[in-house]
Amino acid sequence: MIDPRAVVSPRARLAEDVSVGPFTVIGDEVEIGPRTRIGPHAVIQGHTRLGADNVVFQFASLGDAPQDLKYRGEPTRLEVGDRNVFRECCTVNRGTTHDEGVTRIGSDNLFMAYTHVAHDCQLGNRIVMANAATLGGHVKLGDWVIMGGLSAVHQFTQVGAHAFIANNCAVTRDVPPYVMAVGQPAVPHSINSKGLERRGFDAAQIRNIREAYRVLYRSDLLLADATRELQKRAEAQPELRAFVDFIVTSTRSLIR
Repeated sequence: MIDPRAVVSPRARLAEDVSVGPFTVIGDEVEIGPRTRIGPHAVIQGHTRLGADNVVFQFASLGDAPQDLKYRGEPTRLEVGDRNVFRECCTVNRGTTHDEGVTRIGSDNLFMAYTHVAHDCQLGNRIVMANAATLGGHVKLGDWVIMGGLSAVHQFTQVGAHAFIANNCAVTRDVPPYVMAVGQPAVPHSINSKGLERRGFDAAQIRNIREAYRVLYRSDLLLADATRELQKRAEAQPELRAFVDFIVTSTRSLIR
């Protein structure tokens, strides 16, 4: 299953059914799970672990050194779950000692061509990053986030679950769950109602989320007052709990 023209370190650990294309390079500390397919001309380096059923296309680079001037070659890591797709020229860097020392990616994510995941990012599941979408260091993306083409997220910024980042969007502050962000810099546009509908949220839940969005962004309430109102609503509307928890724990301030 390994093309003879590939360069695979004898110290790398590959499941028996992993396939590796020609001219791919796999480094010493790499671990790759069952049924994963690595295309030609890919590079996987560092302390990198890929789970099962991942697909890595040609010219992708996973687990190489972070693009951080403070990095001094420490043995940091990249951890990837299952069933992810890394398309052409996608780059994912491992972590640094200035955070947890690890970049983490969940499962069932799609990284389109030329996407970049910087050091120490923490990504959930079922995320889509469209072509050339970029994450700065220490970014957190919740489950089901969609990033449009050429969009970017500033370092240390968080994007909540089910949020939608429009194409060419520049995110410099935290984006709450369910919110659609547009512009440079990003501002809230609406809730991601179509995405929520596709993921099984019913009409009542979407209506509650829309009303919560209006409380936060359209009511002219101070953030503290809006948060108290949303906390009350979340007691009877559990779909708002993620919304409220995100607002309370945001450290970079919310898009406004």
